[in-house]
Amino acid sequence: MLVQSFQKDILAHKRSKTPWMPFLKILSNESCESGKVGKEKFHKSQHWGYCNNVAMLLAEDKPGIGGEPLPGQKLTPKSSVFPAELGCGAPAWLAFDKQVLSFDAYFEEEVPDKNQEPYRIRHCKIYFYLEDDTIQVLEPQVKNSGIIQGTIVRRHRIPLPSPNEDQFYTIDHFNINAEVIFYARRYKIIDCDQFTKHFLRKMGFKLNPPGNRPDDPYTKERQKILDSVNPLRPYERIDTLKQFLEHDGHVLRFYCVWDDPESLFHDPRELVLHYYLSDDTIDIKEVIPVNSGRDVVPLFLRRDKLPKYAPTGLYQPGTITSRTVLNVFGNLVGNRGRYILDNRKTGAVHQEFYRDSDLKIGAVINVWGRQIMLCDCDEFTKDYYRTKYGIEDFTPVPYKAPPPPKAEKPIPPYTGFGSEEDSLCSCMSLLPKPPQKDFKKFMEKDRCGLESNTLRFLAKLVTDSPIDKDRKFIICYFLSDDTISVFEHSQRNTGIIGGKFLEKGRIKKPGQELFKSEPSEYFKAQDLFIGARVCFHGHNFLLVDADEYTINYMEKHANEFAVADTGFIFKKLKDIAEPRSREIRQVFAAADPQHTKVIEYDPFRNLIVSITDGAFSEHEIMTLGRHYGEKEEYEIDHHFLLAKAQEQLKKNSFENFEQLSTILVYNDREKCGALPYETCRTICKSFKLPLSDDLLQTILTMFEDDHKQVNYKKFVDAVNWREHQIPSFHTIKLPPKNEDDWNGQPPFLPVKRIKYLPLLDDLFGKEE
Repeated sequence: MLVQSFQKDILAHKRSKTPWMPFLKILSNESCESGKVGKEKFHKSQHWGYCNNVAMLLAEDKPGIGGEPLPGQKLTPKSSVFPAELGCGAPAWLAFDKQVLSFDAYFEEEVPDKNQEPYRIRHCKIYFYLEDDTIQVLEPQVKNSGIIQGTIVRRHRIPLPSPNEDQFYTIDHFNINAEVIFYARRYKIIDCDQFTKHFLRKMGFKLNPPGNRPDDPYTKERQKILDSVNPLRPYERIDTLKQFLEHDGHVLRFYCVWDDPESLFHDPRELVLHYYLSDDTIDIKEVIPVNSGRDVVPLFLRRDKLPKYAPTGLYQPGTITSRTVLNVFGNLVGNRGRYILDNRKTGAVHQEFYRDSDLKIGAVINVWGRQIMLCDCDEFTKDYYRTKYGIEDFTPVPYKAPPPPKAEKPIPPYTGFGSEEDSLCSCMSLLPKPPQKDFKKFMEKDRCGLESNTLRFLAKLVTDSPIDKDRKFIICYFLSDDTISVFEHSQRNTGIIGGKFLEKGRIKKPGQELFKSEPSEYFKAQDLFIGARVCFHGHNFLLVDADEYTINYMEKHANEFAVADTGFIFKKLKDIAEPRSREIRQVFAAADPQHTKVIEYDPFRNLIVSITDGAFSEHEIMTLGRHYGEKEEYEIDHHFLLAKAQEQLKKNSFENFEQLSTILVYNDREKCGALPYETCRTICKSFKLPLSDDLLQTILTMFEDDHKQVNYKKFVDAVNWREHQIPSFHTIKLPPKNEDDWNGQPPFLPVKRIKYLPLLDDLFGKEE
């Protein structure tokens, strides 16, 4: 009705063209008189202003130009205002994240339908979240209260009560012994936690003393009634929760033996006893041997408290109870008794049970008439008794009979059919299985890339026949399965066809009986070395040489090959030559008349053979020579490397040499025309120069000076195949090695000259 009359008045004033101010003043007075809006509230919250010469009704909290308050205007903050030092200048949602003020409060609730309780006191918690000024009210759960408890007010911003419902609660409205009204319900704050007190003091609040917490009258009266009434069925509380929480999962284990007198053969029976510390119960499990003839049962004794055997025998069922009661009236009152709990347990039968203090190694316990001896325990049990009772002696009681001697299974001799391993498998089981191969060794020693894991030796026949004397063989030993194959080198005009001489397979050592029970011995990798004599199926071979891979492999695995172990050879030579140190020095000095401190390999070999009287094999002498030899350095053909680099750049269509040179000049801060080696290498890699790492490093080294500085201008000009193309390749010249020219002399070595002075110093010490 008020709106309709307001609209009619506005239309009337428009037609009459009267001023608006008197009309609005009359309208405001009339509306206040009607009781819809209070006069005081109207003048407090709103005032008149002008905008573009038009009178408007404005709120009091509207600021001036730029958001600045007008003179004499006091603006009420819409949210909590915190000092700058509390938030460190960060916004509230970040500075006070997960920070909550907790207040203890209560409120009174009327109960109009019950005479026993006119009102009810309900305690609750008020949580004020500092990050966004939200409030949450929770009521803790009370057992058997009959009230829906939990969240009373969900978390959100709560408006102030009327007439300030346009504002919200902030931190300024909370204090101890203060009251707040949430949706017409009055809460009395009586206390808060330590964090809240500390925070409010930092905010500058003066905290009131804590208030008293009133009790609910009905709950208090109800508790008096419950305390005065005895239960109809007497009970006694036996609390074992503490023991369970402390020792849950802790089990003592004992190894026991029971000599069963009723068994047919009086054999001892092995048992395992478990004592559970959480509830003092015991269970026993029997260890049944294989093929013992006894039935397998889950447990010998199920888990329960084990009573000690009473002198009078076992008690009848029902004699022992956990609680006893007393009949106060007997049969005096209508043949109905009055029973109360016997706290003193005057008529109770006390029965003792086995505890952890009764169990120890060597003790005998009675398990329902069976005498069981504790013989040993595990480490956890020892630590438990050592810690709790201070026991240190845990000597076990021997209870196991010595195992019977195993009957030897005689292996029949080899019959000659199939391999020995296959025939042996037929004697091990009724269902013969093929012999198992060493798969792990096969995977480790099988050929992988350039690693062949094959040892190759050059051999000749040991014979007086002039035809077979010059025949050459290549013996290959495969480390993956210990097999050997022999190939013959074909020669012209000999009348012998070369090729495969012996099929790949394992070869037995000579001089062994064929039909025997013991397994035969086969040739191993340690039996093959330069200078060794081997017999393959009646053919005697002398190993005279080996390839470089074989020599390097044996030196790398010197712990497996004694002939390639420098330490073992040196110790062996020292034991032989130490008594003749002066004579040996003179012999080596005579072999070097020009005092060059090096001698050729042939004189060195002859000297070692004469000193050791032939005790060293060719391979041992060669290992010693390689260790003290003088390595020959081959001259690298620079033209060949540059031609190889230009070929790779040309194949990859690389032509950005000017840009590469510009980047190198830019990184040269001193403009000296040289850069460090690592800087040049990094720039080339980042520029994606299509050269391999080894080739790039070698070419950069070619243009280094004494200060490890690379002349990058020469480097770029050298690899520029557009302007400085190298016409032809110049290969690296190495001394050839032709196995066909072998003449029975010592094997070819990359090292031809031996430095004998370090050898003599290591053998006899430095000469004064």
